[in-house]
Amino acid sequence: MTRESSTRRPWRLGAPLASLAVAAALLTASACVSASSSGEMSPSREMSPAAPSPDPRVGLAAGWFDAAEASWNMSLVSTTKPSEKFFNPSTPGDARLVNSDLAFLGNYVFQGNYSGYQVWDISNPRKPTLRTAFVCPGSQSDVSVYRNLMFVSAEAVTGRIDCGMQGVADTVSKERARGIRIFDITDVANPKSVAVVQTCRGSHTNTLVVDPKDPENVYVYVSGSSQVRSSSELSGCSGAMPDQDPNSALFRIEVIRVPLAHPEQAAIVSSPRIFNDLAPVGRHGENPIDSATIASRPAPAARPGAGMGPTQCHDITVYPAVGLAGGACGGYGLLLDISDAAHPKRIDAVADSNMGAWHSVTFNNDGSKVLFTDEWGGGSQPRCRKSDKMEWGGDAVFTLENRKMKFHSYYKMPAPQTQSENCVAHNGSMIPVPGRDIMVQGWYQGGLSVFEFTDPAHPREIAFFDRGPMDASKLILAGSWSAYWYNGYIVSSEIARGLDIFELKASALLSQNEIDAAKSMHLDYFNAQGQPKFVWPASFAVARSYLDQLVRGKGLSADRTSAIARDLASAESMTGQGRSGALTKLATQLDGDASASADGARVRSMAAAVRDLAGVQR
Repeated sequence: MTRESSTRRPWRLGAPLASLAVAAALLTASACVSASSSGEMSPSREMSPAAPSPDPRVGLAAGWFDAAEASWNMSLVSTTKPSEKFFNPSTPGDARLVNSDLAFLGNYVFQGNYSGYQVWDISNPRKPTLRTAFVCPGSQSDVSVYRNLMFVSAEAVTGRIDCGMQGVADTVSKERARGIRIFDITDVANPKSVAVVQTCRGSHTNTLVVDPKDPENVYVYVSGSSQVRSSSELSGCSGAMPDQDPNSALFRIEVIRVPLAHPEQAAIVSSPRIFNDLAPVGRHGENPIDSATIASRPAPAARPGAGMGPTQCHDITVYPAVGLAGGACGGYGLLLDISDAAHPKRIDAVADSNMGAWHSVTFNNDGSKVLFTDEWGGGSQPRCRKSDKMEWGGDAVFTLENRKMKFHSYYKMPAPQTQSENCVAHNGSMIPVPGRDIMVQGWYQGGLSVFEFTDPAHPREIAFFDRGPMDASKLILAGSWSAYWYNGYIVSSEIARGLDIFELKASALLSQNEIDAAKSMHLDYFNAQGQPKFVWPASFAVARSYLDQLVRGKGLSADRTSAIARDLASAESMTGQGRSGALTKLATQLDGDASASADGARVRSMAAAVRDLAGVQR
């Protein structure tokens, strides 16, 4: 397996681009350079030094519920088949029954589906139980939750306000639901429709924004990528170009304000044009193996805005704790200021011809890095074959410096997959390991990959799980739509097979202390596109996580780390003022160690964790 010899660096939008000539000049300036001359990492199929070889993911036997499995540093806790209403035993990959994204509230997992959603109680992760299976066709049905409310994306032209199965036959109809469905889920098993906020392009995905300055409302950012509906159906909708109609439904997102006391009053409050002045960008072509097949197909119909910059985002991830959001939008990755949640503003934009379809966004915990995924091929095609470039269909890692994005590297799940496995980068989340940037991510039939990008130039895989294809002879849509860490477990929405739950296992790359520290971080709810700030409770596991990292990275001498370990163990055996005094003394010593350490920042983080422990009474 060979390493790609060159990369195309992302280029930055430093000021509005007024013409295609400027865009072309910038793209020319960003021509391919060799990895050795740039000093930047070129992605490859090389795995972590500790990874198993040969890779057990290669050549797994096919099957629906009996496919062969391979895992490394993680274990499958449970797999639960779809409920009866969302399962067709005679037709694998039934397009009407595709499981989509996840949201979490208490012990409940809300699993979207193209025909509605399911709610699972995971109080016992080894045996999830069904709370409700709610049929409500409307396409992807991405879900977000907050308190007693659930928000569901509806985009299909056949979706109905009453959730009926009969669809909508008329070209113009007041029965059609395209936008955001709002449900009262006070009784999870019996949801009540509160409102349908209609939008001109429907909602492919939605992002729930909890503004710390506005406790009476929540906001929903709507990313709609479908056709613009008729103004006869929804007043004000226009698919014209902005130069012909300044109120065009293209080149904008919608912001919905939802009063928590009266969610039935939810309404669009702004339509920010965050794409203004973005020129079209170059993108890579197809894998040469696919070119002949693609050339034989009829040319697709021109989409609105063809030959111009992006007209919509696919996903927007908000991080209210740092006042920022990231947008995966057409040919761009955007950075947004959301200090005013109702009026997000673009503050930076990057483009990269290696990114075929900017899809989703994840920040690291301190907001110093941002990662964009590339859903090259749309998720329904094999994009992880041995012949597919490692720069295409993976993740792009950036650091944030003065609220500007700086590219560092790509990451792609390293095990080659087959022609009958749809595989490309998709949805994931951060795992709350103190002091490290670790993420879990679904790769459709490429399975799950857990990787670290603490060093943004050298991301590396540290755990994985994979199954064989649904069918060895043909491609059937399946695999992990999304994989998220939630209160000690990794939960994955399997498109065709149901709901999977995993645990991480201790290894040379991730210690038990680090896993225990991650498990100590509890969330009351979680929406993947609304990132929470991880704040760990004081614990010996957190302190020892930093110590394990110092040992692994040789940030302090072996003698010194051994002495620190003894001091921690001694303090843990104490109580009251004796424990507090011993820990305070150790924290002070660590302050001194930091100045001579090769990893002073981590030593200082450990000192802070030990000092936090000193304040805990026992």
